Amino acid sequence: MNSFKKYLGAILIIIAAIVLFCSFIFGWNNNNAVQAGVIILMIIGLILYIIMNKKAQ
Repeated sequence: MNSFKKYLGAILIIIAAIVLFCSFIFGWNNNNAVQAGVIILMIIGLILYIIMNKKAQ
């Protein structure tokens, strides 16, 4: 379970990237809600990744 917590931020960033790629493929580029959700998910993932790995050391 600790290894899952350690990589939770990276997993969120990867999920956000996949959603961003899918939005490009399906033509959701004009939908600002999807784009805003993805950027928020990436920021949260980055912050979580930094915090969890700082605690692990």
